[in-house]
Amino acid sequence: MPLFWLILIVLAIAAVGYVLGRSRAMSSAGGELSALHSLPSYYGANVAMKVVVPAFLLLIVWLLAQPFYVNSVISGMIPETSIEEGSSRGLVLAEVRRAARGLDNVVASGAMTEEFARNARADFADISARLRDAGQIVTSEITQPILRAAQRYRILNSTGNLIMSIVVVLVALFGAFWALRETNAEFRARNVVEQGIKAILIAAASIAILTTIGIVLSLVFNTWEFFRLYPASDFFFGLTWSPSFSGRGSSSQLGILPLLWGTFYISIVALLVAVPIGLFAAVYLSEYAGPKVRAVAKPLLEVLAGIPTIVYGLFALLTVGPLLLSVFGNEGLGIMQAGTAVMTAGLVMGIMLIPFVSSLSDDIINAVPQAMRDGSYGLGATKSETVRQVILPAALPGIVGAILLAASRAIGETMIVVLGAGAAARLSLNPFEAMTTVTAKIVSQLTGDADFASPVALVAFALGMTLFVITLGLNIVALYIVRKYREQYD
Repeated sequence: MPLFWLILIVLAIAAVGYVLGRSRAMSSAGGELSALHSLPSYYGANVAMKVVVPAFLLLIVWLLAQPFYVNSVISGMIPETSIEEGSSRGLVLAEVRRAARGLDNVVASGAMTEEFARNARADFADISARLRDAGQIVTSEITQPILRAAQRYRILNSTGNLIMSIVVVLVALFGAFWALRETNAEFRARNVVEQGIKAILIAAASIAILTTIGIVLSLVFNTWEFFRLYPASDFFFGLTWSPSFSGRGSSSQLGILPLLWGTFYISIVALLVAVPIGLFAAVYLSEYAGPKVRAVAKPLLEVLAGIPTIVYGLFALLTVGPLLLSVFGNEGLGIMQAGTAVMTAGLVMGIMLIPFVSSLSDDIINAVPQAMRDGSYGLGATKSETVRQVILPAALPGIVGAILLAASRAIGETMIVVLGAGAAARLSLNPFEAMTTVTAKIVSQLTGDADFASPVALVAFALGMTLFVITLGLNIVALYIVRKYREQYD
């Protein structure tokens, strides 16, 4: 049964249970509303909650656990002799899953019956030929153990989905029966429903934490799998980035240093543009601009934050790049060969980051107590001296946070880099040369033609994990700075 229909069935049972719960509560009270402990809607909500919550919890757990069980069974079916040198069991499992999808597509197209696709004794050459004729086999050679494992994979998944549908519906029906049985005039339905809603709210609040944990674990596990296939020393200290999508990726050179250099170089150029302009704009808006100017200038400045990054990328490609090329290219100073360069992406990214710095810094500066300004003026300080020696030091922790936010935004940017900086991974000090970043290569590696379990695809997780650790380190340093200066100005 499709998952969508299963969810609809559970919701339909909950809706029917809600109506039955209300009517049963009213009948148990003889139609007198005052005889009920709770409002009739609470009795209906109690039935619906005891239908939906257990059924959906079981559904989520089943959907998470079934792939692990199926993969463990299929992994046990693959002999060591089927794993080629330079490959891994993960790569073979990826081929099994792809072959299973191919069988599904061929059966859906009518080129093969379901019974023939599942028959483990069916002619291997016949099934392989039908898969290749339908264009469902990407690898050059499919082996008999992989095909048999794919057949078993399909059977286990279909059987598991069928059992899951039956069990989930039975749990929903049992929840409805249980809730209806306990429904009577004395039942404290309101207390039960409110406790259930409280638990649901706690679970919803925990989603962010659980999501973060899930992201970190997925990065850790896939990064570990990558380092099983590719030496960590070559990854962290290699000076060449040259992935090969042919074969198993064993001929690839996946050194991260050129990507890190491009990431930091472009981010530094962007911050050199955004931080001074954004901070000066914030000081002007908060300390010098009148109410009318502020009411117009601040919204116009914040419009920059609403422009899609693809528009910034096109602006870099079609406007800023050619403009810089006309000045620094062969017709000008002769130090720029193409419009895609670090300077192009850095300037446009800096323009994009200005509202992040200015808006947050403006709010932080406005939060500085007016008494500090009045005290400075009372001692004879000018407005500029007050801003420089009183307001900015007091607002420094928040300004550091704004700059950190802008830096994180710069490090994670992709579209401006792809369109404005090019795709060349190189170590160079020339800001007028094309370079690329970690995020741009994560996208390119996951959209290539390699197997998802090959080094050239798994390297995307290693890149993401490295970027995560670097960002975490920046946050720790910024937190230290914030706490140090906060102690001085609290």
